[in-house]
Amino acid sequence: MNLNEPIAEGNTAMIYLSQDQVIKVFKDHLPNTEALKEAKKQEFARSCGLPVPRVVEVTTVEGKPALVMEYVKGKSLGDRFMDHPDQVENEVRQSVEVQYSIHNVSCTGLESMTQKLTEQIQGARLLDSFQQEKLVELLGSMNYTPKLCHGDFHLYNLIRTDSDIQIIDWVDASAGDPRGDVYRTFLLYLHHSKELAELYLRLYCEKSGLSQEEVLIWAPIIAGARLGEHVSTEDNNRLLTIVNHYCSVL
Repeated sequence: MNLNEPIAEGNTAMIYLSQDQVIKVFKDHLPNTEALKEAKKQEFARSCGLPVPRVVEVTTVEGKPALVMEYVKGKSLGDRFMDHPDQVENEVRQSVEVQYSIHNVSCTGLESMTQKLTEQIQGARLLDSFQQEKLVELLGSMNYTPKLCHGDFHLYNLIRTDSDIQIIDWVDASAGDPRGDVYRTFLLYLHHSKELAELYLRLYCEKSGLSQEEVLIWAPIIAGARLGEHVSTEDNNRLLTIVNHYCSVL
């Protein structure tokens, strides 16, 4: 498979466009099963009637696991927001509608959010054993009916086409608590803009009937798990501040 220059790069993969197909080539530090894992999650979401690109095949590219998907022609809601910042509330409101539809899908067959977050917390090198223990205990106390959660939901993973909004990048999807999924999105936005994060949280809570307090209770868990993702562009100090605040009041 001959590929040109990548059209995008994420923490886990390089993205290429070839003959009206998107090829997602996973990076070396990830296991060989990563492409198949994402393909299964993406196909599950698609089978539930959600607007998700079709998986063409799981393959290898230069010895690396790769996922081939149909190309979705359009512009991300993130790019639309950057082009027209005065339309931010409209773009965020549309994204909330999409995320709420994901959270309405009952889900038991996918990777458990609790297990996924536990592994990330235990793999966070900047957390000491006491912090890890207390975060895992808090996570274990969370009661929820498993719903489909995207795991990396934000404006750049939503593509506006001529007919709908397609949801991409399903590698972190899980069966979990929508409140945790919402807090993760809030945390991602907070890294860039407090105003954007607060707007998103307000609109999601208005749509879902959740209180902001019900979402914010997930703060130390998601912040600790985020440390376990080892994202080079993340501000680890802000995450540690959230975790330390929780642990200091125990």
